[in-house]
Formats: sequence, C-alpha cells, structure tokens
Amino acid sequence: MRTIRTVLFDLDGTLLDTAPDLADALNAVLAEHHRPPRSFEEIRGVVSHGGIALIRLGFELDESHPDFQPLRQRLLALYCDNLSRKTRPFPGMDEVLDQLETQGYNWGVVTNKPGWLTDPLLKDLGLFSRAACVVSGDTLMTRKPHPAPMLFACERAGSTPEHCVYVGDARRDIEAGRNAGMHTLVALFGYLQAHDRPHEWHADGMIQAPSDLLAWLTRL
Repeated sequence: MRTIRTVLFDLDGTLLDTAPDLADALNAVLAEHHRPPRSFEEIRGVVSHGGIALIRLGFELDESHPDFQPLRQRLLALYCDNLSRKTRPFPGMDEVLDQLETQGYNWGVVTNKPGWLTDPLLKDLGLFSRAACVVSGDTLMTRKPHPAPMLFACERAGSTPEHCVYVGDARRDIEAGRNAGMHTLVALFGYLQAHDRPHEWHADGMIQAPSDLLAWLTRL
C-alpha cells in the first residue's frame, strides 16, 4: 500500500501566489490614508500571516489601537473585490495537481483564511470542485496550529493522518501537521521571511518548487 493517499495544502504561499492581490489591497488602504506604499517584497514576507500582519506592517499599529480593526476590515473589503485579479497557482502547481489526480491521490486545502474569501477564490480559479476538502480558518472553532482543522480535512478527504502529507510555508503549518500526526513538507518557494529557520521546524522534508512534491512522493 502507498504511504500517502492525500496531499493537503496551505493556501497563501503554498498552493496559490496570493501576494500580488493582497499587496495591491494594502497599498490601496495606505493611499486612502495618504501614506506611502510598501514594497512588494516587504508585503510578500508577511502575507501568510494574514490581514492582521499586513495592517501591522503598513500602519505600524498594535491590535489594541482603535483604528486597527477598521483598517483591517477596509483591507479585506478591497481584497475581496479583487480576489483573483493577479492571483494564480505557483508555477508548476497546475501540473502537480493534474499529476496527483492522475496517479490516484486526492488533495485538499487547510487554511486560516476565512471561508468567505477562500471559497470564492478557489472557485474563481476552477479549483474548488476538484478539492477533496476545503477547511478554512472559520470552518471550526480552532485554527492552525491546532490539529482539529487538519483532522477534519483528513476525515472529509476519506483518509487518515498517517496517510496524509501537509505542505505549508509557515512554522504553524508544520506544527499543525505534526500535531495531527501527518507527514509535513515546507514549501520553500512560499512566503518565508529572512528570520525563518525552516530547518528547525522538524518537517519531513523541504521542497524548492511544487514539482519537488511529486519527486518526494515517488521516493517515499
């Protein structure tokens, strides 16, 4: 029997390159408040950590500041209106998904992004109906790195943790997969920051490009 039956992906920075649209949304909010734009490279590094991290970066505010939540809501509203304008799967990911399906694997998504953003984005890109499961940040009461979303995804995909591999680009992704008893891979092509130390995350492997996932499965 093959060891892996199901491949689960983080969304931002792993399955999809969402940074361009999120960067545009943040810079639009900054422009509305007569602030200079942030560089794409600055923004790219924090995209995996969501809207809170983006507002912290752009406005240098703490979450306790009274302006913080209104700014975050404005960011998300602008982003929602332009979810898939520039967002695409990472280069090579379309071919990886095709190969997974051809070889008899199923695949799904586990993300901390809320469902009202996750589902329409995946539908826009023609991926929602292909996924065996889509678990968003508000599907359950807990989010990554808690194992519950991972285990729920596993159940939805008709698999078990020991037969799943989770691919992500943040420490909490690897912690979530490990907490659930899954194999884990770090997507080095994702939104890692300079201070990240993925070799200390105790993942089962690291991949430099989406196609490396197929090679890892073959070796396994």
